[in-house]
Amino acid sequence: MQKAIAVLGSALFFVIAPCLLAGLVPWWMTRWEFRPPFLGLELTRAIGALLIIAGVPGLVDSFVRFALQGLGTPAPIAPPQKLVVTGLYRYVRNPIYVAVVAIILGQAILLGDWRLVWYGALFWAFSHGFVVAYEEPTLKESFGAEYEAFRTNVPRWIPRLTAWRGVR
Repeated sequence: MQKAIAVLGSALFFVIAPCLLAGLVPWWMTRWEFRPPFLGLELTRAIGALLIIAGVPGLVDSFVRFALQGLGTPAPIAPPQKLVVTGLYRYVRNPIYVAVVAIILGQAILLGDWRLVWYGALFWAFSHGFVVAYEEPTLKESFGAEYEAFRTNVPRWIPRLTAWRGVR
């Protein structure tokens, strides 16, 4: 029952947060209209598409892990009961934010729209502030030494090249 509630909560939060922030807002800003490609190079559009293609599965995977392994959601009102340190979390502490930024910047590059670049930068800045001011202190309080080991070994934003395997 607890797992079912976590899955439903994560699915609801997925629709509310990332779908709104990485889908509806960019659509509202651009109406998905293509502008001239950045630097006048059509190749940039492929780079944008690759960022979107990389970001979406990472985002979905992270939400699934919160529900099935953490028994909670990424939403602060229903946090996980267990620290999630598998999947992309072995490479970077904040794969959901990284994925959302990748999707937004991917759309910016694909569409050739500087407004989305600024929006992506603004989203990252607010995310960074939230992570530092709220999430990290809350996780330290909730998970203690387990979180400290994770925090010490896994970077906040720039992924590791090799997966962290936990305390040995």
